[in-house]
Amino acid sequence: MATVYGNTELVNVLHRMVESGHVPHALLLHEDDGGGAFPLLLNFLEELYGGSPRVQKLIHPDIHFVFPVAGPDKPVSLQFVGPFRSLLLENPYFYENELYAAIGIEGKQSNISVHEARSILERLSLSAVEGGWRTVVLYLPEKMNVQAANALLKMVEEPPAQTLFAFITHAPEKVLTTIASRCLQLRVQPLSPEAEAQVHAREAAGNTALADLFHDLLDALLEKNLLAALETGEALAALESRERQKAFCQVASQDLRTIFLLQQKLPALAQPRPGEEEFFQRMAASLKPAFPRLALACLDRARLLIERNVNQKILFADLVNQLYIRV
Repeated sequence: MATVYGNTELVNVLHRMVESGHVPHALLLHEDDGGGAFPLLLNFLEELYGGSPRVQKLIHPDIHFVFPVAGPDKPVSLQFVGPFRSLLLENPYFYENELYAAIGIEGKQSNISVHEARSILERLSLSAVEGGWRTVVLYLPEKMNVQAANALLKMVEEPPAQTLFAFITHAPEKVLTTIASRCLQLRVQPLSPEAEAQVHAREAAGNTALADLFHDLLDALLEKNLLAALETGEALAALESRERQKAFCQVASQDLRTIFLLQQKLPALAQPRPGEEEFFQRMAASLKPAFPRLALACLDRARLLIERNVNQKILFADLVNQLYIRV
């Protein structure tokens, strides 16, 4: 199960719903941005679906995820569900802006359109694959326009048996009244300072592991050990999600910036991580002055190819090769 911090009372309420068989047809979970509604909801759905492991893996065929999108040609969530799943698996406490970055629509006006509503209705017109519950998890219903809400209203108000709408909102006052009034509204309490520290510690631990991979790669490149460098490339290709692979590129880019600033004799700006000063000083002294700039271009290209879903083994083998010839 996903880790839930706090909210013991709400966890118990959701558990009693399943245990008693009295599950409402529509829930509206109000969380602060990044506040943990997804772990609560996924644990609730896992119980509702009889403990199916596919719920937590986000691959259950009868659970549909909907979220704001943007772009030409009337896009819908199904077109972006891959990076959405990767983000949610990597960090169920993600922030709204992290979703837009993951699906590549930063800075664009996103919404949940009538085309999305029609897509939902089309999916719900089919029988449940496993003959049980069907669920629509809709993130940020406050981004739903009036036409979409009107298209969904009858289904939300009088859904077929064993059909659940689960809305996650950051601003319940902005959710259209026609939708909100049909829902059982539940408040997800904000993370305590201790819980927030645990979430950040988990993220930091993940970034430390990625930094270790990059440091192994740099050591192998400096030793001209192509086999060891390619083995690190294989480890990168085997990371559990594209979001993790993009996070590696981000961590590596930050470390290259630190190395570059040390090469420029600007240690106050470089600010290497505590305990790693010796490593960064060694890299700054050993790598060519042009390497950080050239390597950054390679990482930017790799990040773009990750978003385009290029074969990961080929992608990281090529990245290692490009860095090898530039070191």
